[in-house]
Amino acid sequence: MDLKIKLEQLHQKVVGLKDQISTEEATKNAFVMPFIQILGYDIFNPTEVIPEHICDIGTKKGEKVDYVIKHNDNPIFIIECKHWKESADAHNSQLHRYYHVSKTRFGVLTNGIVYNFYTDLEKPNIMDEKPFFSINIEDLKDSSIKILESFTKKDYNLESILDSAEALKYIKAIRKEFEKEIETPSDELVKLLVSRFFEKPMTANRMVSFKEYTKKALTTSINESISFRLKSALSINEQIEKQDDTAKSSQPIDENNDSKIVTTEEELEAFQIVKAILREKIPSERIAHRDTLSYFGVLLDDNNRKPLCRFHFNTANKYLETFHNGKEAGEKVLLNNLDEIYNYKSELHKTLENYS
Repeated sequence: MDLKIKLEQLHQKVVGLKDQISTEEATKNAFVMPFIQILGYDIFNPTEVIPEHICDIGTKKGEKVDYVIKHNDNPIFIIECKHWKESADAHNSQLHRYYHVSKTRFGVLTNGIVYNFYTDLEKPNIMDEKPFFSINIEDLKDSSIKILESFTKKDYNLESILDSAEALKYIKAIRKEFEKEIETPSDELVKLLVSRFFEKPMTANRMVSFKEYTKKALTTSINESISFRLKSALSINEQIEKQDDTAKSSQPIDENNDSKIVTTEEELEAFQIVKAILREKIPSERIAHRDTLSYFGVLLDDNNRKPLCRFHFNTANKYLETFHNGKEAGEKVLLNNLDEIYNYKSELHKTLENYS
């Protein structure tokens, strides 16, 4: 199964269970062990996943790290866990100590929701103070999932990760500094920019004024760039949709093609579940469906440009596709049974809000 789908399923589990998880041990069992399993490591194989591994530090004996993960009998990363209510940025001094005496190149600090990955870019065998990579189960991004694939048992490659670790770390640091400059431009940045066109002395009063001008200029430039890109994207989509409509209107109706579409009882039952969920927000007559050869679509106001969700039931596995992140950003989730559609109530309601 696709890594993204597995992580999305874990996210749903986290959302449904976290209010009932009251201890660090429960966090490990409910959230962290499934995460390790998703990466492809056998949590029941002590030669692959070692819980409570002893990491003696100097005269301190019996110090234990929560998990050591092995690949081809070599330790590749250690994991230290905290309760899900604690910040994953805290307590890294403990992981720092464990890392120093371990033979791994990567340390992970997690609260079962956020996973911070550390290595030793600054000094050999001394863990860096800041992570080079983080992934948040409640805010999954495709770019983060792509990086995480390098840590899976199937695709693990030490050299590849180390090659990208430095770039990831410093790109993150530069971005953070850039965002700080946008919010509060520093004297150095203001002087650098202003000196290129302003030849008079930079007095204290002028510095105050130019800081404000710089902030407005940066903010305006970024907002206009975003607006331009959005307009370009919308224009391209409109052109494509018009071309599709023109092509469809110029073609004769293919009755044989329509006859290949078979609407199943399972699809109609799933539609009724979605309809029941959405009737909390809108009248039922606004919820329509259209079946196609590749999927069964649920639409707002019978409008193809307003998809609410889609069912992909034509294969061995059944998927629900939601559009809470926008109609161009559909996300598929695996359904073990139709009742699991109820787990995506918030995503369906969010989709409605996008069209209001």
